[in-house]
Amino acid sequence: MGVSGCGKSSLGAALARELALPSIEGDDFHAPESVSKMRAGIALTDADRVDWLATLGRELAGRREGAVLSCSALKRDYRERLRVAVPALRFVFMDLSREEAERRVALRAADHMFPASLVANQFATLESPVGEPGVLAVDASAPLERLVAQAVAWVQQDRQDQRAGGESPSAS
Repeated sequence: MGVSGCGKSSLGAALARELALPSIEGDDFHAPESVSKMRAGIALTDADRVDWLATLGRELAGRREGAVLSCSALKRDYRERLRVAVPALRFVFMDLSREEAERRVALRAADHMFPASLVANQFATLESPVGEPGVLAVDASAPLERLVAQAVAWVQQDRQDQRAGGESPSAS
């Protein structure tokens, strides 16, 4: 999870491969109206995200073996909605500076629905998950291989801890 441009889709896909779990790309589940708004440079509202979050929660809950979801989950309320669907859900928070996020989003402008003009809104919306249970914060500017290794080690330790406690784990 994190702001646009942090690399959550890249990390999510790599983590899913490494953990042999299905990958769920949150962007694939936005309503057409939301995609149109983003393409037009209009920030999504909480109301725009209600059905999206419900869909993501159902997608996660339907993957009993676990899954890796890549999505922004910028507000604590959004993360709590996903945790209701999957109580053992864990989040890897990809922390990135606003300047680097803007640079990355501008570089991919031709191939992505999210324009650089909306990055500032994402930072204004972001409620840091640092300190919430089940959250690993990583430096999103680190090499992908290092991020994968950090996340895999954390998930594997979490799985061991969960097994000892009797819960079934999931990763995001």
